[in-house]
Amino acid sequence: MRHLLTTQTLSRDEAVAILDTAEDMAEVSDREIKKLPTLRGRTVVNLFFEDSTRTRVSFEVAAKRLSADVINFAAKGSSVSKGESLKDTAQTLHAMGADGVVMRHAASGAPHTLASAGWIDAGIVNAGDGTHEHPTQALLDAFTIRRRLHGDASRGLGLDGVRVTIVGDILHSRVARSNLWLLRTLGAEVRFIAPATLLPVGIEGWPVEFGVDLDAAIAEGPEVLMMLRIQAERMHAAHFPSEREYAREWGLTDARLARLPANTMVMHPGPMNRGLEISSAAADSAKSTVLEQVANGVAVRMSVLYHLLATGEAS
Repeated sequence: MRHLLTTQTLSRDEAVAILDTAEDMAEVSDREIKKLPTLRGRTVVNLFFEDSTRTRVSFEVAAKRLSADVINFAAKGSSVSKGESLKDTAQTLHAMGADGVVMRHAASGAPHTLASAGWIDAGIVNAGDGTHEHPTQALLDAFTIRRRLHGDASRGLGLDGVRVTIVGDILHSRVARSNLWLLRTLGAEVRFIAPATLLPVGIEGWPVEFGVDLDAAIAEGPEVLMMLRIQAERMHAAHFPSEREYAREWGLTDARLARLPANTMVMHPGPMNRGLEISSAAADSAKSTVLEQVANGVAVRMSVLYHLLATGEAS
């Protein structure tokens, strides 16, 4: 298939294949010469309508390690900011011969529109669309969990029976949504914990357990505790009355860190609000996978680009 727009339609075999290929790509990253000729002659465009240095650079490094030519296209200062439509931008990139487009957009569904409208003949990767999804973040999170649990024996495995608790701003989190679909496909058990005002409307119909009590969730001993960034830019007072209250009730404090089981890993997609959703001690502890997630992001995005542009197997 041509695109990676969502984790919801990825089959278990497809997801495991991407994670297994990422294992090979991670080995490349450990070499003295971190380069493969796989995508030589291909052009990958990073089309970012929202700021995101971390994700954009990760995709850029991934494409360059596969020997692709990379064009970084930021909406600010471009023709887009002067009123150019998505269609015009896509047709411009098509005329330039783009083979793959990595797209981040504030509007949910924008990458799907680009992939389905026929404006460009290129593989599309969703790098985050509104509050909808962020598929490669979920894949790198799953890759990180699998590596922590199984190490060198990871290949071919899913996450069967692994208990994952995702805490925080579920309402605005595309990371939470993508992780829910992918982790369930891989066999994990997922729970959301958040203030009632930060749980999505209709969550009762989602295939996930949910609640508001973080201490009770910690007492059950999940293998994975994933803390989400508080997206203050999308909120108003009805969602989020005070930072102090949030940190006290739903933050991973030093006291809660001390109560975590020895084998629980602490994740965060970044950027972190230290002292709000996670304490510095938790972020920097041996339980934390934060830096591993950043490093693993390159390997996973190399794998996605490989399956998209070299084999056509992503979906």
